[in-house]
Amino acid sequence: MPDTCSLRSARTIAVLSITQIISWGSSFDMLGVMGRVIAPELGLANEVIFFGLTIMMLVIALAGPATGRLLARHGAAKVMAVASVIFAVGLLLLAAADGLLLYAAAWIIIGIAGALGLSAPAYTAVVEREGLNGKRVIAIMMLFTGFSATVFWPILALLNELVGWRMTFVVCAALQIFVCLPLILFGLPKPVQSTEKLDAAEILPVPFTQPERRKAFFLVAAATTTSSFIGFGLSPSLLGLLQAAGASPALALQLGSARGAIGVSARFVDMLLGRRGNALVTTIIGTVMTLASFVFAASLASSAAVLIIFVVLFSFGSGVVSVARALLPLSLFPAKEYGLQSARLLLPQYLANAAAPVIFTAIIDRLGPIAALVTGAALSAFSLGLVLMLAALVRKAQAREA
Repeated sequence: MPDTCSLRSARTIAVLSITQIISWGSSFDMLGVMGRVIAPELGLANEVIFFGLTIMMLVIALAGPATGRLLARHGAAKVMAVASVIFAVGLLLLAAADGLLLYAAAWIIIGIAGALGLSAPAYTAVVEREGLNGKRVIAIMMLFTGFSATVFWPILALLNELVGWRMTFVVCAALQIFVCLPLILFGLPKPVQSTEKLDAAEILPVPFTQPERRKAFFLVAAATTTSSFIGFGLSPSLLGLLQAAGASPALALQLGSARGAIGVSARFVDMLLGRRGNALVTTIIGTVMTLASFVFAASLASSAAVLIIFVVLFSFGSGVVSVARALLPLSLFPAKEYGLQSARLLLPQYLANAAAPVIFTAIIDRLGPIAALVTGAALSAFSLGLVLMLAALVRKAQAREA
């Protein structure tokens, strides 16, 4: 049986998938359902409520370099365990919020937790345990973590109806302490540092010269930042966009919840490809699909069919691109540098993500859905150009060594 299917790898995937679904679902994804519920309760405008995500992204961005150093010094498991405790504190403070001050403070704390527990630390945990084999394991893990919105949006909506929004956040805090924390501390396998894996970690996947290496990193940073801006900016406001485009609240919730499942189907392709997959090719395909979704929806009169096709194209495309963002550093740079390179990429990505939710919310609320779709199309076209430049640089380096 291949190593990627071993019991050890399955444990890694299971633990990280569960904890990432809970952490994303109770932080970034949460405002997609709860944002417009708590806004009138706190007497704040929708833009101010979604500014919580901006605070979260800014904190994650600024903490990126420190996160990289902590991961290198202490390992991903210890860092993520601390994140679970901090997540719980932030969610409890959010439940107690009675105005702007406590609300903003809660998101600062959640941002610190996000830096220590979301995405890059989880991917680093995989690479610590799998080495180069981490590409396929990350893809498998992301297949499941793509369900965060699909799982949590209906749960959050139901909890809000049953116990109110404050107790909903208390329940989310409890999940961090009683599910995520023990799983990370006791469920993850120990990192393996065999000679074979240490040697593999030194391999340079693409024979870049030093100037090419710097240019490649810049192109990866610019392309992933742009695509992340689109995904993180639109996802929390997807329900609002769909309703502004004419969807009923019920249809908007159904399509929004289906987004995660559709994105997961895209990630299934990467899981099947494994080491044979090409992160650059999948990035191009995903970006083209995302661009097509915006152009399609902006060009035709809004209807249920148009909105369904838009959500399918956007979700599938962004699902492919989200996997590629995680795998590109491992495909271009040595595995031993994965944690460092990923942490370096956090700064531009999350700075952009900090502004994205507020910008897309303001565009939808003040300029309308067409303006948001045109913005998404322009950014997708820009990202596609950057990825094509990166592909040309990789071909040049590989041709020189052939």
